[in-house]
Amino acid sequence: MGESAPTAAPAAPHAVARLRAERLARSAKPFLARGGPKGERCAGCRLVPSHCICALRPQVPTRAGMCLLMADIEPLKPSNTGWLIADVVADTFAFGWARTEVHPGLLALLADPEWQPYVVFPGEFVPPERVVTQVAPEDAPNGKRPLFILLDATWPEARKMFRKSPYLDRFPVLSLAPEQVSRYRLRRSRRDDHFCTSEVASLCLELAGEGAAARVLDAYLDVFTHHYLQAKHQLPPDLEGAAHAHLRAAMAQDGRNHASAPTSG
Repeated sequence: MGESAPTAAPAAPHAVARLRAERLARSAKPFLARGGPKGERCAGCRLVPSHCICALRPQVPTRAGMCLLMADIEPLKPSNTGWLIADVVADTFAFGWARTEVHPGLLALLADPEWQPYVVFPGEFVPPERVVTQVAPEDAPNGKRPLFILLDATWPEARKMFRKSPYLDRFPVLSLAPEQVSRYRLRRSRRDDHFCTSEVASLCLELAGEGAAARVLDAYLDVFTHHYLQAKHQLPPDLEGAAHAHLRAAMAQDGRNHASAPTSG
């Protein structure tokens, strides 16, 4: 404990990072994130430089994809966990949500025959005929890859987004009924069953048979949360602590799974 976190050159910007850059470019005044010298934060992980986790960024091959519909300022928040999803899942797409217009790239993605979109939302707010609790298996007749549409926003914002996005009405609604309670400690929620976006993505990956990616993303959230809170309290990250051990174990298990997987050819 007490060592500095490893640093790395920033990776190529992923979808959420690009959306953040676009959002900043439209801002009438600069967005000032708290923390670090003069509010300085790493462009790659949004943490203060002394607690950077860019060198720890994992990526796990997945058949599933993620589509983040983000409320206006979500890409700007250092505590946003949509970034973690884009770090881990290569096929992550991110779009800003607006009531009066839809990004043409989003409509093109939803119409792409490669994907089977699922809108992830609580089934209690949806007509029963739209609700599903399972993901079509890989060998399903249509052979499409699952694309999970996550409404990345506060709960009141997410409900508004769901109601006012008619282009999503033709897709099944995946309702999650997890037994665990949220471990996310960076923003407070009035309900224990309100999950952060990264936790929702992990549950979706599990349903899609992507257990290795789900475990890695879950562990990566632990590391991010640890570094964020340590920085907030002006304490060094514990690189040998439980969060880092969790991520190392998940990555090691993923490596074993790939090593034992059959190869073609």
